[in-house]
Amino acid sequence: MGEGKFGTKAETLDFLYGHADELCGKVLRPCYFTVREWKEHMERVLSRLGAELADCPRLIVRSSAKSEDSEMESMAGRYESLVCSQEREALAETIGRVIASYGSPRDDDQVLVQEAVDKVESAGVVFSLEPNMGGHYYVINYDDSTGSSFSVTSGSGEATKLFYWYAGEGGNPHNPQLAKVCRVVDELKKLLGREALDIEFLFHDEELYILQARPLIVKTPVCDRRRQTEVLRLIRQKIRYENREKPYLFGRRTMYGVMPDWNPAEMIGIHPKNLALSLYKEIITDEVWAYQRDNYGYKRLRSFPLMVDFGGYPYIDVRVSFNSFIPADLDGGIAEKLVNYYLDRLEESPDKHDKVEFDVVFSCYTFDLLERIQVLKEYGFSSQEIDVVVSSLRNLTKKIIDSQTGLWRKDAEKLAVLVERREKIEASDLSLMDKAFWLLEDCKRYGTLPFAGLARAGFIAVQMLKSMVAKGIISREERDAFMRDLQTVGSGMKEDYRAMDRKTFLSKYGFLRPGTYDICSARYDEAPDMYFSWEPDEVQENDGRKDFFRLSLPQMERIKSTLVEHGMGDNVLELFSFLKGAIEGREKAKFIFTRNVSDILKYLGEWGESLGFSREDLAYADIGIVKKVYSDAVDEKKLLEHSVEEGRKRYQEGLGVVLPPLLVRDDQVFSFFVPDSQPSYITQKRVEGEICKDIAEGNRNLENRILLIESADPGYDWIFSHAIKGFITKYGGANSHMAIRAGELSIPAVIGAGKRLYDAVFGAEMVEIDAANKTVRILR
Repeated sequence: MGEGKFGTKAETLDFLYGHADELCGKVLRPCYFTVREWKEHMERVLSRLGAELADCPRLIVRSSAKSEDSEMESMAGRYESLVCSQEREALAETIGRVIASYGSPRDDDQVLVQEAVDKVESAGVVFSLEPNMGGHYYVINYDDSTGSSFSVTSGSGEATKLFYWYAGEGGNPHNPQLAKVCRVVDELKKLLGREALDIEFLFHDEELYILQARPLIVKTPVCDRRRQTEVLRLIRQKIRYENREKPYLFGRRTMYGVMPDWNPAEMIGIHPKNLALSLYKEIITDEVWAYQRDNYGYKRLRSFPLMVDFGGYPYIDVRVSFNSFIPADLDGGIAEKLVNYYLDRLEESPDKHDKVEFDVVFSCYTFDLLERIQVLKEYGFSSQEIDVVVSSLRNLTKKIIDSQTGLWRKDAEKLAVLVERREKIEASDLSLMDKAFWLLEDCKRYGTLPFAGLARAGFIAVQMLKSMVAKGIISREERDAFMRDLQTVGSGMKEDYRAMDRKTFLSKYGFLRPGTYDICSARYDEAPDMYFSWEPDEVQENDGRKDFFRLSLPQMERIKSTLVEHGMGDNVLELFSFLKGAIEGREKAKFIFTRNVSDILKYLGEWGESLGFSREDLAYADIGIVKKVYSDAVDEKKLLEHSVEEGRKRYQEGLGVVLPPLLVRDDQVFSFFVPDSQPSYITQKRVEGEICKDIAEGNRNLENRILLIESADPGYDWIFSHAIKGFITKYGGANSHMAIRAGELSIPAVIGAGKRLYDAVFGAEMVEIDAANKTVRILR
């Protein structure tokens, strides 16, 4: 093997062993032989191994087949690696098992034997490029808690850590072990003459050991390093500039998240195309969200956009969000102190970034607020200050839920106006873009504006129910029965699916699409057979069972006395009327305004098609073109062409960027740990398919299906012999063997989805994986 070239696993390690003085990591002496040598001279091979590895108490026997670690395919994890003692019979048996794992070994396939390292401090895998987006990151997936050297590569580890280090800025991480890993990557790239490497390592007695170095198969175009560095520097500069005190905002700093408040990661994805991003900003996060918070008695923030765009990645300005949960009548000094507490609390517990209103912010009054809010004493709040916050939240909440003057009732009434106006617009002879313009304007005024209010009321309702359980007023089972008793759009849709014929059902629900803001996501009426089965035996009959929620007289009395005790009135029926109406109203409002959004996208698609543009092209356009076409005399084709080109360019520039879900400091733009709850998405493809759940039971009907697998175990490598569409694992990291294999074969995969997402998908029949946008959608 010549310098700058790769041989088998054993030959590459032998090459590195001979250049150990050029590396900051150690390479264990590699002893290897061919299958032919083993067959013909087994005793001679065992004697040589015994002599060369005499000082090693335990050995590891590793595969080194010719089919592994090539420039085209790594076959990562395909074959066995087993530890054994020095004892001759044990070694012979272990070698035999490794060779047997080859299936039909070639005579020139090799077997590698090395010293086995005990007392592993940490072990893992590092990629020298981000293989799915082509970014210039060192992606380090490691386990420093279990002492296992296989948990990362096998995909079985639940306690592994994932660290991103941008290699375009120089320097090294502060963590000594991670710094040493980054240095050895630099050295190996130079020594092996390759930019894309996949390196296995471990630490023992603070020494770094290189276990393997092979080509990393990257089928995504590698990003331009200069342009990627420029984009990241602009993002860092923006965060650094914004991280200061601002007039009209409480809080001495800010942070940014993809999930707090209006959840852009869930609604439009981590890296949406420009049409979805600009549409979401236009109808919700630029102005509408703030108008409704103001209307409901919170701090006035009408000139503050909630969502920012970092290289095409949508983030919520968390300081702005936290300000919007401050009651308008709260003393400024206390409000300042409260927002800073919220920011500090979230930094302490970044895993709460997707549930800030439940675990960080006090945004409404509940029956258990007095107990929960005492945590403020640990952060320097006096009892008097806490009483002021409680009183302010109580007054705000009473106004929201009031049966006579509560804004949520007026918001619910506005939805009828939206429906009436939409019907007139769609029945008119306006042009496609004129219709889109008025549907967009009405959507903001009569759709998302009241929806934002009903969503706030619905959240308060859910929190109050939760507090009733916490205080023992109702049981968890009774709370669940109350929720099941609600007449929501979702339950109504199930009933209609059973009762209506295909045409009637689609006339009512056909406008829905899994990706509400995604023009490329097909509506139900555009692909009904993909979403629904219309076979009679597939339509489940209603079993007639219904959970009815009823309060006993003692419960009614207790709730009444609780209301009085908390200064929240005394009318139990009005309280439950609010709870029911707010939760149902939120779902109804979303259903109604979504029709406008869906029709806007439909008209845009038809207009674009008339000008020679596909839906995929339109996905890069900016929603601002709707107003431009309506109000100005423009060359529509040139306008659209320019918008698509600009959107595509910006999207491409952001492709190599990887950012954490919560940005607390500006230096996190260049290096960060990924929280456990964030999956790894492999490839940039988008596929949809039926779910196959019973892989462990040996199901072989896998063609054109998306598989569910508990862990990213290389033992499932056989699935790649089938024409699968993709797969989702519950556990596993970005550097597991299954992740590597999926990337090599260009198979979309979601690695380490976590319990919540995995369980949700497990209950579905058909899903879509949009790897580039880092989303999983349930289609059926």
